[in-house]
Amino acid sequence: MRSITLKFMLLAMLVTCARYSGASPAPDEQTGADMNAMSVAELEKAGDQARAQKDYVLATRYFQTALRKDRQNAVIYNKLGMVELRTDDWESARLNFERAAKLDPKFADAVNNVGAVAYRNKRYGAAAKYFKKAVALEESRATFHVNLGSAWFSQKKLDRAMVEYTRALELDPDAFSANSRAGVVAQMNPDERAQYSYTLAKLYAKRGDLDNCLQCLKKAKEDGYRNMANVYKDEEFSRMRDNPRLQEVVPPPVAK
Repeated sequence: MRSITLKFMLLAMLVTCARYSGASPAPDEQTGADMNAMSVAELEKAGDQARAQKDYVLATRYFQTALRKDRQNAVIYNKLGMVELRTDDWESARLNFERAAKLDPKFADAVNNVGAVAYRNKRYGAAAKYFKKAVALEESRATFHVNLGSAWFSQKKLDRAMVEYTRALELDPDAFSANSRAGVVAQMNPDERAQYSYTLAKLYAKRGDLDNCLQCLKKAKEDGYRNMANVYKDEEFSRMRDNPRLQEVVPPPVAK
């Protein structure tokens, strides 16, 4: 079984169209004159390689030089924003994601990333707006559904969150797995984390996925979820209630 990740990391919400090749090392740091002699495509590739090697300063130089040559390149603005997040320059990242989305309103990754920054700033309504737009642009992306679900969840709109989480799992059974790039909830207090874990447990129970359901229930219990007894009330768990493994995690109520 693939283990569930409930590490609530905002960076998981962010997406980029970049795919690096691990075969080629990042170029040695070059002078400004050398960079200016490179084409936009060469600068973008070099920036990707530097970013893959976590040399964010050098990656920033490559992408900025590329944008001086081509100020209409939405993809590179998005990549520059991703690098700026790695150096905690959130305001510059926001501006570059917004530039990318303005230059190409159908660029779903950039639209999603604007939403992710809004989510980080706890502007959940604005985040939902951008995540909804990303879903409309590319409905088949599980990441976008998870992100929209997270925005709804943070607004206590649990039914809407469940709809998006369900769709995410339909598109990608590993949408919440440790190796998934799908976004997850960030910046939660313990009560919210517990509620989130229980919500996912209901979702997995409805799908008949006992292993993942139990992992989420254990996490909800660890975080102090106050209504564990609802396992024996909520319809989603009806098919699992007689399972000894479930009863071990959540003991059945004592008959009166």
